[in-house]
Amino acid sequence: MTFFQKNEQLETLGAGVLEATWGKFPRLARNQIALTWIVYDPPVPVNTGGALSPEEFWKYSVRGFSYRAVERIYPASIVKLFYLVAVHEWLETGMIPEASSEMDRAIRDMIVDSSNDATGLVVDILTGTTAGPELPPGPFETWKQQRNIVNRYFQSLGWVEMEGINVNQKTWCDGPYGRERSFFGTLLENRNMLTTNATARLLHSIVGGVAVKSTRSQAMMKLMKRSLNPADWEYEGEENQITGFLGGGLPTDAQIWSKAGWTTDVRHDAAYIELPNQQPYLLVVFTEGQANSKNQAILPFVSQQVVAAMVSELN
Repeated sequence: MTFFQKNEQLETLGAGVLEATWGKFPRLARNQIALTWIVYDPPVPVNTGGALSPEEFWKYSVRGFSYRAVERIYPASIVKLFYLVAVHEWLETGMIPEASSEMDRAIRDMIVDSSNDATGLVVDILTGTTAGPELPPGPFETWKQQRNIVNRYFQSLGWVEMEGINVNQKTWCDGPYGRERSFFGTLLENRNMLTTNATARLLHSIVGGVAVKSTRSQAMMKLMKRSLNPADWEYEGEENQITGFLGGGLPTDAQIWSKAGWTTDVRHDAAYIELPNQQPYLLVVFTEGQANSKNQAILPFVSQQVVAAMVSELN
């Protein structure tokens, strides 16, 4: 059973958001978008500064809307949220030594700047593996077992949303070589794969203050906080994770905590959003297709439609 409850009002509003999007962008096929939208009604259980225990938090029922939310899709840099939670779990339980300044720099750059190089170091630390030449079969089996440790962690949580996901690959600019390429599989069948529901549940736990523990969840949120002031990020170009993403469709007095992901084939975003005088909400949108990944208007438009629904229908 998924962590949110379907709701007639949100079903209607969510369907309206999608129909408006397809009307605006006819090249976006109906099987090229997936979405999970969670609305937090009072009493709001998220962004409380760690006021709720995990036992209390998971008792709160939240309502949501989803579309193709269990479809496995290549997540691009969205996977970095999963590595962020995992590295805090490893630190909390003593599976890795306390963070050094270099590890802190890598964790920060992985989320704030979406650095693939930083992510590579984090994955190496999490799994005790490194890149390099192809390995003989025996050592390669051991290497693969180690690289799947993050998968085993998320499966151990017992969340139905984590069934079928794959989070064992680094993120790349040019692509993997050597043992890393072998690990992808001949047909890339071992690529990272996520769903919008899995991403939404992970983000829900972070903003709820129960991912690992409250202080660590708050540290994660600090890294995910984005400014909507163009003066703060315009020099970064597309790397700012606002332009062309959900934050690009928000009013400037909103607040957003997010992690975007994009390649030549996908454009995604996962965000927790607070609008003035409205219920806060969580929105995860994945889009596929080369034409759509290049289109910087789709995700902001979806975000605008959700804002309009929040203001006019959920006020």
